[in-house]
Amino acid sequence: MSGYAAVVLTGGAARRLGGVDKPGLPIGGRPMRDRVLAAVADATPRIVVGPDTTPVPADVRLTREEPAGGGPVAAVAAGLALLPPGTTTVALLAGDLPLLTAPAVGELRRALAADPNADGVCHVDPEGRRQSLCGLWRVAPLRAAVDRLTADRGGLTGASVRALLAGLTVAELRWSGEGPPPWFDCDTDDDVRRAEEWTR
Repeated sequence: MSGYAAVVLTGGAARRLGGVDKPGLPIGGRPMRDRVLAAVADATPRIVVGPDTTPVPADVRLTREEPAGGGPVAAVAAGLALLPPGTTTVALLAGDLPLLTAPAVGELRRALAADPNADGVCHVDPEGRRQSLCGLWRVAPLRAAVDRLTADRGGLTGASVRALLAGLTVAELRWSGEGPPPWFDCDTDDDVRRAEEWTR
């Protein structure tokens, strides 16, 4: 498999958690954002899109969506803008995936490499819901989708990830590995407690 980049989105409002810096919340003694970055330690570059609230590792680039708080698709566009020429695949990851692991990312990479007709691949939960921000995408069709959505809406503020990916061919991957599901995100206090239990 060829190399890949990673874009981690950390700018959500976290309303159900009282507006805290959700990716900065510790799970198993480490901020969720850092756990996500560790799962893509072999990606080049690694880009965090969100507020400059806590330090990132020296080899991680930090940027912000325009306008700040403009939503996940604006954040995706900001991350894509920093990819070096020639980057062919990129992991798009929410910053609140504390159970994401390198093997789970490896499964995504293998699945995309095995399906040349897919524009991207993402994990799905047991109910078949796509976890779009736990996926790997080909850069060219993803950029084209951003451009189409920008033209259709006159901008990306408030656009949904579902709208961004609507025209893409998406392969779905069910988690078959050991341990907790890598797509598990933390939207509530109960989610945080559950993730903490899983990491013990």
